[in-house]
Amino acid sequence: MNRIVPNDNMPTDQGHQPAAAGAQLTPTQMKVLAGVHSGLLNKQIAYDLGIAEATVKAHMTALMRKLNVRNRTQVAVAAQRMDRTLRA
Repeated sequence: MNRIVPNDNMPTDQGHQPAAAGAQLTPTQMKVLAGVHSGLLNKQIAYDLGIAEATVKAHMTALMRKLNVRNRTQVAVAAQRMDRTLRA
């Protein structure tokens, strides 16, 4: 019988949590995170914040590093988890 075993390189929901709880985010990174959480594109976030799209991309890179995630979807999921934690 074949069993599926999680790969060490693949994050799982069991016991895996992004470093969001301990991450020190700047006020602008929090605003970018809120924009991602709302489903906005980088261009829309840049317009709303009055900054360049390239600056939003730089903040996204920093967010991914600080939250220990690999892509925009995972950033949005981390934002959702943070939102739930803040509301509790």
